[in-house]
Amino acid sequence: MQLHPTRATFQVALAGAAMVAVGVAAKVSAAVAFGGAMLLAVTLGRALALSTVTRIRASGFEMVWGMTRRVTRLERGGEVVLVAELRNRGFDDARGVNLRPVASSMLDVTIHPSVVDLPAASKVRFEVRVRARRVGRWGVHGIALEVRGTPLGGEGLYEVPLMFANPHGLEVMPKPLFAMLTSARGGRARALAPAGRAARLPGEGETLKELREHVPGDPFKRIAWKASARRGQLLVREMEREERDVVWLILDASVELWAGDDGRAPLDVAVDEVGGVAARHLARGDKVGLVVLASRIRTWLAPESGPLQATRIVAALASAASAVDADRCELDEVELAARVAEHLRPLDPRGLADVSRGNLDALATRAEAMRVRAPFAPRLPQAATPREQRLRHYLAAFGIEVPPRVDGEREKAEVTLANVLEKIARERRTKASIAHVWAPPPSPGSDAPAPGSDATGSSPATIARAVRELRRRHVDVRWTMPAFEPALEVRDGAAETVGDVVRHAVRLRVRASQARAERAMRGLGIRSRSIEVRRRADVSSPGDGAGDPPADGAEGRP
Repeated sequence: MQLHPTRATFQVALAGAAMVAVGVAAKVSAAVAFGGAMLLAVTLGRALALSTVTRIRASGFEMVWGMTRRVTRLERGGEVVLVAELRNRGFDDARGVNLRPVASSMLDVTIHPSVVDLPAASKVRFEVRVRARRVGRWGVHGIALEVRGTPLGGEGLYEVPLMFANPHGLEVMPKPLFAMLTSARGGRARALAPAGRAARLPGEGETLKELREHVPGDPFKRIAWKASARRGQLLVREMEREERDVVWLILDASVELWAGDDGRAPLDVAVDEVGGVAARHLARGDKVGLVVLASRIRTWLAPESGPLQATRIVAALASAASAVDADRCELDEVELAARVAEHLRPLDPRGLADVSRGNLDALATRAEAMRVRAPFAPRLPQAATPREQRLRHYLAAFGIEVPPRVDGEREKAEVTLANVLEKIARERRTKASIAHVWAPPPSPGSDAPAPGSDATGSSPATIARAVRELRRRHVDVRWTMPAFEPALEVRDGAAETVGDVVRHAVRLRVRASQARAERAMRGLGIRSRSIEVRRRADVSSPGDGAGDPPADGAEGRP
Protein backbone atom coordinates (compact mmCIF):
# COMPACT_ATOMS: atom_id res chain seq x y z
CA MET A 1 0.00 0.00 0.00
CA GLN A 2 1.32 3.40 -0.99
CA LEU A 3 0.82 6.48 1.17
CA HIS A 4 1.24 9.99 -0.16
CA PRO A 5 1.45 13.14 1.99
CA THR A 6 -1.15 15.81 1.44
CA ARG A 7 -0.20 19.36 0.59
CA ALA A 8 -0.79 20.43 4.20
CA THR A 9 1.45 17.60 5.46
CA PHE A 10 4.24 18.63 3.12
CA GLN A 11 3.98 22.23 4.29
CA VAL A 12 4.03 21.17 7.96
CA ALA A 13 7.08 18.97 7.39
CA LEU A 14 8.86 21.75 5.51
CA ALA A 15 8.09 24.24 8.28
CA GLY A 16 9.32 21.81 10.94
CA ALA A 17 12.57 21.15 9.10
CA ALA A 18 13.11 24.89 8.63
CA MET A 19 12.45 25.54 12.32
CA VAL A 20 14.94 22.83 13.32
CA ALA A 21 17.56 24.33 11.03
CA VAL A 22 16.97 27.84 12.36
CA GLY A 23 17.04 26.61 15.97
CA VAL A 24 20.35 24.79 15.45
CA ALA A 25 21.88 27.81 13.75
CA ALA A 26 20.64 30.20 16.46
CA LYS A 27 21.31 27.68 19.23
CA VAL A 28 17.71 27.95 20.47
CA SER A 29 16.73 24.62 21.99
CA ALA A 30 13.02 25.46 22.20
CA ALA A 31 12.84 26.07 18.44
CA VAL A 32 14.65 22.80 17.76
CA ALA A 33 12.27 20.92 20.08
CA PHE A 34 9.19 22.52 18.52
CA GLY A 35 10.36 21.74 14.96
CA GLY A 36 11.24 18.18 15.95
CA ALA A 37 7.77 17.76 17.46
CA MET A 38 6.23 18.83 14.17
CA LEU A 39 8.31 16.25 12.28
CA LEU A 40 7.43 13.59 14.85
CA ALA A 41 3.71 14.41 14.44
CA VAL A 42 4.03 13.95 10.69
CA THR A 43 5.71 10.57 11.22
CA LEU A 44 3.07 9.42 13.70
CA GLY A 45 0.36 10.66 11.32
CA ARG A 46 1.73 8.40 8.63
CA ALA A 47 1.57 5.35 10.89
CA LEU A 48 -1.95 6.29 12.00
CA ALA A 49 -3.16 6.78 8.43
CA LEU A 50 -1.65 3.46 7.35
CA SER A 51 -3.38 1.55 10.13
CA THR A 52 -6.72 3.32 9.58
CA VAL A 53 -6.88 2.68 5.83
CA THR A 54 -5.66 -0.88 6.32
CA ARG A 55 -8.52 -1.57 8.75
CA ILE A 56 -11.05 0.06 6.41
CA ARG A 57 -9.95 -2.04 3.45
CA ALA A 58 -9.84 -5.24 5.51
CA SER A 59 -13.33 -4.75 6.91
CA GLY A 60 -14.86 -3.97 3.51
CA PHE A 61 -14.59 -0.82 1.43
CA GLU A 62 -16.35 -1.08 -1.92
CA MET A 63 -18.09 0.78 -4.70
CA VAL A 64 -21.38 -0.49 -6.17
CA TRP A 65 -23.76 0.83 -8.81
CA GLY A 66 -27.25 1.91 -7.81
CA MET A 67 -28.92 0.05 -10.71
CA THR A 68 -29.24 -3.66 -11.43
CA ARG A 69 -28.78 -3.51 -15.19
CA ARG A 70 -25.26 -3.80 -16.53
CA VAL A 71 -25.80 -1.76 -19.70
CA THR A 72 -27.39 1.66 -20.11
CA ARG A 73 -28.61 2.91 -23.46
CA LEU A 74 -28.42 6.54 -24.50
CA GLU A 75 -28.38 8.59 -27.65
CA ARG A 76 -25.28 10.14 -29.13
CA GLY A 77 -24.82 13.59 -27.64
CA GLY A 78 -27.22 12.76 -24.82
CA GLU A 79 -26.48 12.68 -21.11
CA VAL A 80 -27.36 10.09 -18.50
CA VAL A 81 -26.89 10.16 -14.73
CA LEU A 82 -25.72 6.95 -13.07
CA VAL A 83 -26.03 6.57 -9.31
CA ALA A 84 -23.27 4.79 -7.39
CA GLU A 85 -22.43 4.15 -3.74
CA LEU A 86 -19.26 4.03 -1.68
CA ARG A 87 -19.68 1.68 1.28
CA ASN A 88 -17.49 1.81 4.38
CA ARG A 89 -18.08 -1.32 6.43
CA GLY A 90 -15.28 -0.59 8.93
CA PHE A 91 -15.30 1.11 12.33
CA ASP A 92 -13.12 4.08 11.33
CA ASP A 93 -14.21 7.30 9.71
CA ALA A 94 -12.65 8.23 6.40
CA ARG A 95 -12.86 10.83 3.68
CA GLY A 96 -12.66 10.26 -0.06
CA VAL A 97 -11.21 13.12 -2.08
CA ASN A 98 -10.60 13.77 -5.76
CA LEU A 99 -13.18 11.27 -7.02
CA ARG A 100 -12.59 10.77 -10.73
CA PRO A 101 -13.93 8.30 -13.28
CA VAL A 102 -12.03 5.60 -15.13
CA ALA A 103 -13.90 5.43 -18.43
CA SER A 104 -13.59 5.28 -22.18
CA SER A 105 -12.23 8.35 -23.93
CA MET A 106 -15.37 8.37 -26.12
CA LEU A 107 -17.37 9.43 -23.06
CA ASP A 108 -17.34 12.69 -21.12
CA VAL A 109 -17.72 11.57 -17.50
CA THR A 110 -17.85 13.70 -14.36
CA ILE A 111 -18.53 12.79 -10.71
CA HIS A 112 -20.53 14.93 -8.26
CA PRO A 113 -19.54 15.52 -5.54
CA SER A 114 -15.78 15.08 -5.85
CA VAL A 115 -15.29 14.85 -2.04
CA VAL A 116 -17.32 12.55 0.21
CA ASP A 117 -17.20 11.84 3.94
CA LEU A 118 -17.45 8.17 4.87
CA PRO A 119 -18.47 7.66 8.51
CA ALA A 120 -18.01 4.25 10.04
CA ALA A 121 -20.49 1.58 8.86
CA SER A 122 -22.17 3.86 6.33
CA LYS A 123 -22.72 4.31 2.62
CA VAL A 124 -22.63 7.50 0.59
CA ARG A 125 -24.20 8.05 -2.82
CA PHE A 126 -22.72 10.08 -5.63
CA GLU A 127 -23.67 10.79 -9.24
CA VAL A 128 -21.75 9.82 -12.35
CA ARG A 129 -22.82 12.01 -15.27
CA VAL A 130 -22.03 10.60 -18.70
CA ARG A 131 -22.29 12.30 -22.08
CA ALA A 132 -21.65 10.22 -25.18
CA ARG A 133 -19.67 11.62 -28.10
CA ARG A 134 -19.63 8.65 -30.50
CA VAL A 135 -21.94 5.76 -31.38
CA GLY A 136 -20.63 2.47 -30.07
CA ARG A 137 -20.24 0.32 -27.00
CA TRP A 138 -18.10 1.98 -24.36
CA GLY A 139 -17.43 1.29 -20.72
CA VAL A 140 -17.26 3.14 -17.43
CA HIS A 141 -14.67 0.91 -15.78
CA GLY A 142 -14.82 2.27 -12.22
CA ILE A 143 -13.62 5.19 -10.13
CA ALA A 144 -10.35 6.29 -8.58
CA LEU A 145 -9.95 8.39 -5.43
CA GLU A 146 -7.67 9.11 -2.51
CA VAL A 147 -8.77 7.98 0.97
CA ARG A 148 -7.74 9.85 4.11
CA GLY A 149 -8.30 8.86 7.70
CA THR A 150 -10.08 11.45 9.86
CA PRO A 151 -8.78 10.92 13.40
CA LEU A 152 -10.76 12.85 15.99
CA GLY A 153 -12.72 14.48 13.17
CA GLY A 154 -9.69 16.25 11.75
CA GLU A 155 -8.07 16.13 8.33
CA GLY A 156 -5.73 13.21 7.64
CA LEU A 157 -2.08 13.91 6.98
CA TYR A 158 -1.67 11.14 4.41
CA GLU A 159 -3.84 9.72 1.67
CA VAL A 160 -3.95 6.34 -0.02
CA PRO A 161 -4.83 6.12 -3.74
CA LEU A 162 -7.48 3.48 -4.40
CA MET A 163 -9.15 2.26 -7.56
CA PHE A 164 -12.53 0.48 -7.61
CA ALA A 165 -13.04 -1.65 -10.71
CA ASN A 166 -16.77 -2.09 -11.32
CA PRO A 167 -17.52 -2.05 -15.07
CA HIS A 168 -20.74 -0.63 -16.46
CA GLY A 169 -21.56 -0.55 -20.17
CA LEU A 170 -22.91 2.36 -22.22
CA GLU A 171 -24.51 1.47 -25.54
CA VAL A 172 -24.63 4.67 -27.57
CA MET A 173 -26.99 4.70 -30.53
CA PRO A 174 -28.16 7.24 -33.13
CA LYS A 175 -30.79 9.61 -31.84
CA PRO A 176 -33.68 8.63 -34.21
CA LEU A 177 -33.32 4.91 -33.43
CA PHE A 178 -33.01 5.65 -29.72
CA ALA A 179 -36.29 7.59 -29.80
CA MET A 180 -37.93 4.77 -31.74
CA LEU A 181 -36.80 2.00 -29.38
CA THR A 182 -37.59 3.86 -26.15
CA SER A 183 -41.05 5.16 -27.10
CA ALA A 184 -44.22 3.20 -26.31
CA ARG A 185 -45.66 1.49 -29.37
CA GLY A 186 -48.99 -0.19 -29.83
CA GLY A 187 -50.22 -0.02 -26.24
CA ARG A 188 -49.48 -2.94 -23.97
CA ALA A 189 -48.27 -5.16 -26.81
CA ARG A 190 -45.58 -2.59 -27.68
CA ALA A 191 -45.94 -3.55 -31.32
CA LEU A 192 -45.76 -1.23 -34.28
CA ALA A 193 -49.13 -0.15 -35.62
CA PRO A 194 -49.72 -1.38 -39.18
CA ALA A 195 -48.59 1.18 -41.70
CA GLY A 196 -47.79 1.26 -45.36
CA ARG A 197 -49.09 2.29 -48.73
CA ALA A 198 -51.99 0.28 -50.16
CA ALA A 199 -51.09 -0.63 -53.72
CA ARG A 200 -53.61 -0.80 -56.58
CA LEU A 201 -52.81 -4.48 -57.01
CA PRO A 202 -54.94 -7.55 -56.38
CA GLY A 203 -53.80 -9.66 -53.47
CA GLU A 204 -54.62 -11.32 -50.19
CA GLY A 205 -55.28 -8.14 -48.26
CA GLU A 206 -57.83 -6.95 -45.71
CA THR A 207 -59.13 -3.89 -47.57
CA LEU A 208 -61.97 -4.28 -50.05
CA LYS A 209 -61.17 -2.73 -53.39
CA GLU A 210 -64.26 -3.63 -55.45
CA LEU A 211 -66.79 -6.31 -56.32
CA ARG A 212 -66.42 -7.74 -59.80
CA GLU A 213 -67.89 -10.56 -61.84
CA HIS A 214 -66.57 -14.05 -61.30
CA VAL A 215 -64.12 -15.28 -63.92
CA PRO A 216 -62.75 -18.80 -64.33
CA GLY A 217 -59.87 -19.39 -61.94
CA ASP A 218 -61.15 -17.24 -59.07
CA PRO A 219 -61.09 -19.14 -55.76
CA PHE A 220 -64.48 -19.92 -54.22
CA LYS A 221 -63.46 -18.43 -50.87
CA ARG A 222 -63.48 -14.96 -52.46
CA ILE A 223 -67.04 -15.21 -53.74
CA ALA A 224 -69.40 -12.67 -52.10
CA TRP A 225 -72.43 -14.91 -51.67
CA LYS A 226 -74.85 -12.35 -50.25
CA ALA A 227 -74.05 -9.78 -52.92
CA SER A 228 -74.26 -12.49 -55.57
CA ALA A 229 -77.72 -13.50 -54.33
CA ARG A 230 -78.92 -9.89 -54.51
CA ARG A 231 -77.50 -9.33 -58.02
CA GLY A 232 -78.37 -12.73 -59.40
CA GLN A 233 -74.81 -13.42 -60.61
CA LEU A 234 -71.56 -14.54 -59.02
CA LEU A 235 -69.50 -11.66 -57.68
CA VAL A 236 -65.97 -11.84 -56.31
CA ARG A 237 -64.37 -9.62 -53.68
CA GLU A 238 -61.28 -7.88 -55.07
CA MET A 239 -59.01 -7.03 -52.14
CA GLU A 240 -56.07 -4.64 -51.84
CA ARG A 241 -52.80 -5.71 -50.37
CA GLU A 242 -50.33 -3.38 -48.73
CA GLU A 243 -47.11 -2.88 -50.57
CA ARG A 244 -44.02 -1.68 -48.74
CA ASP A 245 -40.56 -0.76 -49.89
CA VAL A 246 -37.56 -3.04 -49.47
CA VAL A 247 -34.76 -0.68 -48.48
CA TRP A 248 -31.05 -1.48 -48.34
CA LEU A 249 -28.78 0.78 -46.25
CA ILE A 250 -25.12 0.41 -47.27
CA LEU A 251 -22.53 2.08 -45.01
CA ASP A 252 -18.82 2.37 -45.79
CA ALA A 253 -17.09 2.15 -42.38
CA SER A 254 -13.47 2.40 -43.51
CA VAL A 255 -11.10 3.42 -40.74
CA GLU A 256 -9.97 6.63 -42.46
CA LEU A 257 -13.52 7.98 -42.11
CA TRP A 258 -12.96 8.11 -38.32
CA ALA A 259 -10.47 10.96 -38.87
CA GLY A 260 -11.51 14.09 -37.01
CA ASP A 261 -12.86 15.04 -33.63
CA ASP A 262 -14.89 12.47 -31.73
CA GLY A 263 -18.52 12.88 -32.71
CA ARG A 264 -17.74 15.10 -35.72
CA ALA A 265 -15.83 12.69 -37.95
CA PRO A 266 -17.37 11.78 -41.33
CA LEU A 267 -18.32 8.30 -40.09
CA ASP A 268 -20.01 9.79 -37.00
CA VAL A 269 -22.24 11.90 -39.20
CA ALA A 270 -22.88 9.00 -41.59
CA VAL A 271 -23.95 6.69 -38.73
CA ASP A 272 -26.45 9.31 -37.56
CA GLU A 273 -27.79 9.59 -41.11
CA VAL A 274 -28.15 5.81 -41.42
CA GLY A 275 -30.04 5.72 -38.11
CA GLY A 276 -32.39 8.48 -39.26
CA VAL A 277 -33.22 6.83 -42.58
CA ALA A 278 -33.65 3.43 -40.92
CA ALA A 279 -36.04 4.85 -38.32
CA ARG A 280 -38.09 6.65 -40.97
CA HIS A 281 -38.54 3.56 -43.16
CA LEU A 282 -39.19 1.23 -40.24
CA ALA A 283 -41.86 3.60 -38.91
CA ARG A 284 -43.60 3.37 -42.29
CA GLY A 285 -43.54 -0.43 -42.14
CA ASP A 286 -40.89 -0.91 -44.85
CA LYS A 287 -38.44 -3.78 -44.79
CA VAL A 288 -34.95 -2.44 -44.07
CA GLY A 289 -31.66 -4.26 -44.57
CA LEU A 290 -28.22 -3.08 -43.53
CA VAL A 291 -24.74 -3.72 -44.91
CA VAL A 292 -21.67 -2.37 -43.10
CA LEU A 293 -18.51 -2.79 -45.13
CA ALA A 294 -14.86 -1.83 -45.21
CA SER A 295 -12.08 -3.99 -46.62
CA ARG A 296 -14.61 -6.82 -46.19
CA ILE A 297 -18.29 -7.18 -45.37
CA ARG A 298 -18.58 -6.63 -41.64
CA THR A 299 -22.37 -6.90 -41.21
CA TRP A 300 -25.11 -8.20 -43.49
CA LEU A 301 -28.67 -7.89 -42.17
CA ALA A 302 -31.40 -9.18 -44.45
CA PRO A 303 -34.36 -6.82 -44.93
CA GLU A 304 -36.95 -7.13 -42.17
CA SER A 305 -39.43 -4.81 -40.48
CA GLY A 306 -40.48 -4.05 -36.94
CA PRO A 307 -38.76 -3.03 -33.71
CA LEU A 308 -36.69 -6.22 -33.60
CA GLN A 309 -34.98 -5.19 -36.83
CA ALA A 310 -34.35 -1.74 -35.33
CA THR A 311 -32.59 -3.45 -32.41
CA ARG A 312 -30.44 -5.44 -34.83
CA ILE A 313 -29.51 -2.29 -36.75
CA VAL A 314 -28.53 -0.53 -33.51
CA ALA A 315 -26.31 -3.45 -32.53
CA ALA A 316 -24.69 -3.51 -35.96
CA LEU A 317 -23.99 0.23 -35.98
CA ALA A 318 -22.60 0.05 -32.43
CA SER A 319 -20.21 -2.85 -33.04
CA ALA A 320 -19.49 -3.36 -36.71
CA ALA A 321 -17.78 0.02 -37.18
CA SER A 322 -15.37 -0.53 -34.28
CA ALA A 323 -11.62 -0.98 -34.77
CA VAL A 324 -11.12 -4.03 -32.54
CA ASP A 325 -10.51 -6.44 -35.45
CA ALA A 326 -6.92 -7.21 -36.44
CA ASP A 327 -7.35 -5.81 -39.96
CA ARG A 328 -8.51 -2.43 -38.56
CA CYS A 329 -6.45 -2.08 -35.37
CA GLU A 330 -2.99 -0.54 -35.01
CA LEU A 331 -2.01 -2.59 -31.92
CA ASP A 332 -0.07 -5.84 -32.18
CA GLU A 333 -0.47 -8.78 -29.81
CA VAL A 334 2.06 -7.52 -27.25
CA GLU A 335 0.43 -4.09 -27.06
CA LEU A 336 -3.00 -5.72 -26.78
CA ALA A 337 -1.73 -7.85 -23.89
CA ALA A 338 -0.41 -4.76 -22.08
CA ARG A 339 -3.77 -3.03 -22.41
CA VAL A 340 -5.66 -6.13 -21.26
CA ALA A 341 -3.35 -6.60 -18.25
CA GLU A 342 -3.79 -2.97 -17.20
CA HIS A 343 -7.57 -3.34 -17.19
CA LEU A 344 -7.63 -6.88 -15.78
CA ARG A 345 -5.33 -6.33 -12.79
CA PRO A 346 -7.90 -4.45 -10.60
CA LEU A 347 -10.61 -6.99 -11.49
CA ASP A 348 -8.57 -10.08 -10.74
CA PRO A 349 -8.76 -11.22 -7.08
CA ARG A 350 -5.04 -11.95 -7.08
CA GLY A 351 -4.09 -8.87 -9.07
CA LEU A 352 -2.36 -11.05 -11.72
CA ALA A 353 0.35 -11.85 -9.17
CA ASP A 354 0.49 -15.45 -10.42
CA VAL A 355 0.74 -14.42 -14.10
CA SER A 356 4.30 -13.68 -15.07
CA ARG A 357 5.16 -10.83 -17.39
CA GLY A 358 5.32 -12.01 -20.98
CA ASN A 359 3.18 -15.13 -20.41
CA LEU A 360 0.50 -14.23 -22.97
CA ASP A 361 -1.17 -17.65 -22.85
CA ALA A 362 -1.85 -17.39 -19.11
CA LEU A 363 -3.03 -13.79 -19.52
CA ALA A 364 -5.42 -14.75 -22.33
CA THR A 365 -6.80 -17.63 -20.24
CA ARG A 366 -7.35 -15.37 -17.23
CA ALA A 367 -8.98 -12.72 -19.44
CA GLU A 368 -11.36 -15.30 -20.91
CA ALA A 369 -12.34 -16.39 -17.40
CA MET A 370 -12.98 -12.81 -16.22
CA ARG A 371 -15.08 -11.95 -19.28
CA VAL A 372 -18.20 -13.09 -17.39
CA ARG A 373 -18.10 -9.73 -15.58
CA ALA A 374 -18.19 -7.81 -18.85
CA PRO A 375 -21.32 -5.77 -19.65
CA PHE A 376 -21.35 -6.66 -23.38
CA ALA A 377 -21.46 -9.91 -25.33
CA PRO A 378 -19.91 -8.89 -28.67
CA ARG A 379 -19.21 -11.01 -31.71
CA LEU A 380 -15.85 -12.73 -32.01
CA PRO A 381 -13.35 -10.29 -33.55
CA GLN A 382 -11.07 -11.19 -36.40
CA ALA A 383 -7.52 -12.12 -35.32
CA ALA A 384 -4.50 -14.06 -36.53
CA THR A 385 -4.41 -16.56 -33.64
CA PRO A 386 -6.94 -17.85 -31.06
CA ARG A 387 -4.91 -16.24 -28.27
CA GLU A 388 -5.03 -12.84 -29.93
CA GLN A 389 -8.74 -13.33 -30.57
CA ARG A 390 -9.37 -13.86 -26.85
CA LEU A 391 -7.48 -10.66 -26.02
CA ARG A 392 -9.45 -8.66 -28.57
CA HIS A 393 -12.70 -10.23 -27.41
CA TYR A 394 -11.94 -9.10 -23.85
CA LEU A 395 -11.41 -5.49 -24.96
CA ALA A 396 -14.64 -5.48 -26.97
CA ALA A 397 -16.64 -7.03 -24.11
CA PHE A 398 -15.61 -4.30 -21.65
CA GLY A 399 -16.00 -1.41 -24.11
CA ILE A 400 -12.30 -0.52 -24.28
CA GLU A 401 -11.46 1.43 -27.42
CA VAL A 402 -8.37 0.70 -29.49
CA PRO A 403 -6.63 2.97 -32.04
CA PRO A 404 -7.57 2.35 -35.69
CA ARG A 405 -5.01 1.37 -38.28
CA VAL A 406 -3.03 4.23 -39.78
CA ASP A 407 -3.19 3.02 -43.39
CA GLY A 408 -6.68 3.17 -44.84
CA GLU A 409 -8.99 0.70 -46.56
CA ARG A 410 -10.12 2.84 -49.47
CA GLU A 411 -9.25 0.59 -52.43
CA LYS A 412 -10.43 -2.64 -50.80
CA ALA A 413 -13.61 -0.92 -49.59
CA GLU A 414 -14.50 0.10 -53.15
CA VAL A 415 -14.09 -3.48 -54.37
CA THR A 416 -16.25 -4.70 -51.47
CA LEU A 417 -18.88 -2.06 -52.26
CA ALA A 418 -19.01 -3.21 -55.89
CA ASN A 419 -19.53 -6.81 -54.78
CA VAL A 420 -22.29 -5.74 -52.37
CA LEU A 421 -24.18 -3.81 -55.07
CA GLU A 422 -23.91 -6.75 -57.46
CA LYS A 423 -25.19 -9.13 -54.77
CA ILE A 424 -28.18 -6.90 -54.05
CA ALA A 425 -28.92 -6.64 -57.78
CA ARG A 426 -28.91 -10.48 -58.05
CA GLU A 427 -31.21 -10.87 -55.02
CA ARG A 428 -34.36 -12.72 -56.07
CA ARG A 429 -36.25 -13.51 -52.87
CA THR A 430 -36.46 -9.92 -51.59
CA LYS A 431 -36.31 -7.58 -54.54
CA ALA A 432 -34.99 -4.17 -53.50
CA SER A 433 -36.84 -0.96 -54.27
CA ILE A 434 -34.46 1.63 -52.71
CA ALA A 435 -30.70 1.42 -52.06
CA HIS A 436 -29.10 4.10 -49.87
CA VAL A 437 -25.30 4.22 -50.07
CA TRP A 438 -23.13 6.19 -47.62
CA ALA A 439 -19.63 6.12 -49.06
CA PRO A 440 -17.03 8.37 -50.69
CA PRO A 441 -17.30 8.56 -54.48
CA PRO A 442 -15.38 5.87 -56.38
CA SER A 443 -11.83 6.96 -57.12
CA PRO A 444 -10.59 6.43 -60.70
CA GLY A 445 -7.20 5.26 -59.44
CA SER A 446 -8.36 2.06 -57.72
CA ASP A 447 -8.08 -0.58 -60.42
CA ALA A 448 -6.86 -3.70 -58.59
CA PRO A 449 -9.45 -6.03 -57.13
CA ALA A 450 -8.81 -7.55 -53.74
CA PRO A 451 -7.31 -11.06 -53.67
CA GLY A 452 -9.98 -13.73 -53.65
CA SER A 453 -12.77 -11.37 -54.72
CA ASP A 454 -15.05 -12.19 -57.66
CA ALA A 455 -14.87 -8.64 -59.07
CA THR A 456 -13.38 -8.22 -62.53
CA GLY A 457 -11.88 -5.06 -63.89
CA SER A 458 -11.59 -1.81 -61.98
CA SER A 459 -13.83 -1.17 -58.99
CA PRO A 460 -15.38 2.04 -60.44
CA ALA A 461 -16.34 0.11 -63.58
CA THR A 462 -17.76 -2.71 -61.47
CA ILE A 463 -19.73 -0.23 -59.35
CA ALA A 464 -21.09 1.42 -62.50
CA ARG A 465 -22.12 -1.96 -63.91
CA ALA A 466 -23.85 -2.90 -60.64
CA VAL A 467 -25.67 0.45 -60.51
CA ARG A 468 -26.90 0.00 -64.09
CA GLU A 469 -28.20 -3.44 -63.19
CA LEU A 470 -30.02 -1.98 -60.16
CA ARG A 471 -31.53 0.78 -62.28
CA ARG A 472 -32.62 -1.79 -64.86
CA ARG A 473 -34.49 -3.58 -62.07
CA HIS A 474 -36.20 -0.28 -61.12
CA VAL A 475 -34.20 0.20 -57.91
CA ASP A 476 -33.86 3.81 -56.79
CA VAL A 477 -30.15 4.29 -55.95
CA ARG A 478 -29.32 7.22 -53.64
CA TRP A 479 -25.68 7.98 -52.90
CA THR A 480 -24.66 10.14 -49.93
CA MET A 481 -21.07 11.35 -49.76
CA PRO A 482 -19.36 11.98 -46.38
CA ALA A 483 -19.36 15.43 -44.86
CA PHE A 484 -16.23 17.54 -44.79
CA GLU A 485 -13.97 17.06 -41.81
CA PRO A 486 -14.65 20.03 -39.49
CA ALA A 487 -10.93 20.82 -39.20
CA LEU A 488 -11.07 22.07 -42.80
CA GLU A 489 -13.42 24.87 -41.82
CA VAL A 490 -11.92 28.36 -41.89
CA ARG A 491 -12.36 30.11 -38.56
CA ASP A 492 -14.47 33.25 -38.72
CA GLY A 493 -13.05 36.45 -37.30
CA ALA A 494 -9.51 35.08 -36.97
CA ALA A 495 -6.42 36.29 -38.76
CA GLU A 496 -5.68 34.22 -41.85
CA THR A 497 -2.63 32.02 -41.36
CA VAL A 498 -0.74 29.58 -43.53
CA GLY A 499 -2.77 26.75 -42.02
CA ASP A 500 -6.02 28.49 -42.98
CA VAL A 501 -4.79 28.87 -46.55
CA VAL A 502 -3.87 25.19 -46.71
CA ARG A 503 -7.24 24.14 -45.29
CA HIS A 504 -9.03 26.36 -47.78
CA ALA A 505 -7.05 24.84 -50.67
CA VAL A 506 -7.81 21.30 -49.50
CA ARG A 507 -11.47 22.19 -49.13
CA LEU A 508 -11.64 23.54 -52.69
CA ARG A 509 -9.98 20.39 -53.99
CA VAL A 510 -12.44 18.16 -52.14
CA ARG A 511 -15.37 20.19 -53.48
CA ALA A 512 -14.07 19.90 -57.03
CA SER A 513 -13.62 16.15 -56.65
CA GLN A 514 -17.13 15.74 -55.28
CA ALA A 515 -18.57 17.87 -58.08
CA ARG A 516 -16.94 15.59 -60.67
CA ALA A 517 -18.25 12.54 -58.83
CA GLU A 518 -21.79 13.96 -58.73
CA ARG A 519 -21.72 14.57 -62.50
CA ALA A 520 -20.52 11.01 -63.09
CA MET A 521 -23.22 9.60 -60.81
CA ARG A 522 -25.94 11.61 -62.52
CA GLY A 523 -24.88 9.93 -65.75
CA LEU A 524 -25.61 6.58 -64.09
CA GLY A 525 -28.99 7.73 -62.80
CA ILE A 526 -27.85 8.04 -59.15
CA ARG A 527 -29.19 10.81 -56.95
CA SER A 528 -26.08 11.91 -55.07
CA ARG A 529 -25.60 14.71 -52.57
CA SER A 530 -23.15 15.37 -49.79
CA ILE A 531 -24.38 15.36 -46.22
CA GLU A 532 -23.23 18.94 -45.79
CA VAL A 533 -25.28 20.17 -48.79
CA ARG A 534 -28.39 18.25 -47.78
CA ARG A 535 -28.31 19.61 -44.23
CA ARG A 536 -28.02 23.14 -45.55
CA ALA A 537 -31.01 22.48 -47.82
CA ASP A 538 -33.00 21.02 -44.93
CA VAL A 539 -32.38 24.12 -42.82
CA SER A 540 -33.17 26.63 -45.57
CA SER A 541 -36.17 24.94 -47.21
CA PRO A 542 -37.25 21.61 -45.73
CA GLY A 543 -38.83 19.32 -48.30
CA ASP A 544 -37.59 21.37 -51.24
CA GLY A 545 -34.24 19.62 -51.62
CA ALA A 546 -33.07 21.69 -54.64
CA GLY A 547 -35.10 19.70 -57.12
CA ASP A 548 -34.92 16.32 -55.37
CA PRO A 549 -37.99 14.61 -53.92
CA PRO A 550 -38.92 15.56 -50.38
CA ALA A 551 -37.99 12.11 -49.06
CA ASP A 552 -34.41 12.60 -50.18
CA GLY A 553 -34.28 16.09 -48.76
CA ALA A 554 -35.15 14.82 -45.28
CA GLU A 555 -33.11 11.60 -45.18
CA GLY A 556 -31.44 12.54 -41.95
CA ARG A 557 -34.73 12.84 -40.09
CA PRO A 558 -36.93 9.98 -38.86
